[in-house]
Amino acid sequence: MLTDSHATPARRTTRQAVRRLRRRPFLVASTLTASLAIAATATAMAPAPGTAHADEPQVTFALASFSTALPQTLGGSADTKLATTVETAIAEADAAIAASSDVTKDIAASKLEVAADDTTVDTSDLEAAVEHLETVEQIPLLDIAGATGDVVAETADVAEETSALRGQLDAAIEKEKERKAEAKRKAEAKAKAEAKAKAEAEAKAAEEAAAAEEAAAAEEAAASETSADTSAPSVSVAASGTSAGEAQATARAMLGNYGWGDDQFSCLVSLWNKESGWNYQASNPSSGAYGIPQALPGSKMSTAGSDWQTNPATQIAWGLGYIDGRYGSPCGAWGHSQSNGWY
Repeated sequence: MLTDSHATPARRTTRQAVRRLRRRPFLVASTLTASLAIAATATAMAPAPGTAHADEPQVTFALASFSTALPQTLGGSADTKLATTVETAIAEADAAIAASSDVTKDIAASKLEVAADDTTVDTSDLEAAVEHLETVEQIPLLDIAGATGDVVAETADVAEETSALRGQLDAAIEKEKERKAEAKRKAEAKAKAEAKAKAEAEAKAAEEAAAAEEAAAAEEAAASETSADTSAPSVSVAASGTSAGEAQATARAMLGNYGWGDDQFSCLVSLWNKESGWNYQASNPSSGAYGIPQALPGSKMSTAGSDWQTNPATQIAWGLGYIDGRYGSPCGAWGHSQSNGWY
């Protein structure tokens, strides 16, 4: 759970003031102890008044409180448990200081805004407590346990503030992830909508182009109806051949009038197979197209002959003239039909 960024420093200030008051007697005691030890040693080594020779036996004494030999450092004491506690406290303090520095660096590197105004952790009291403990550790008579407790308490304070900052950074990171995910979702939705609109526009343009082409074809055919068809070749084949095979033979005989060869005949066969199956009576009830070439309307073929409804040769003559004028050749008309479904 995150702590209040304003309440935490206030609690720390109170606790730090108490611990500073506790440490003052330790420093005084340290000074007095050192002074007493020096004085005791000097007294024990000084010659007695009136003694003529410095090599005579000297009278030594020791204060009652120093009657038991003291170790030089805590490390030499039998109390290894306390020594371990001190080492652990110092190690954890160092780790807390490093962690506080890391979270500050991580916040700066993220370039994100966190809830706290101050993104640094004040470790000065903890560093001072560690320095004090390292000093007291060398004088076993002082309150090592109390100094260790100060380090532990200061470490807890620093860890608490560090954890709060780390939690705020994690929250900011999650918020940024959510923002990016939402932005990505919106961008994808926009791209999808644009792609759909583009596809619809292209489809509409294609429909309009097809309609315009059909309209142009209709206008061209209408114009040809109002003028004499001087370019249509004469029908030299009898109108008696009404089967598909006979109609194809009639068409093949007419190709030479346009300078087309057998290669164009195969395209013509494919084209009119698709349109009417070479049936001179083929009629499309939905559009009104009629005959072998499926003229629309069928009456267009009257320019080639009044018997356009019953004579395959008349229909073929008109159809070849239409193909020549619009596509240049049967293969040109067949290619257009394959691409667009009509010619």
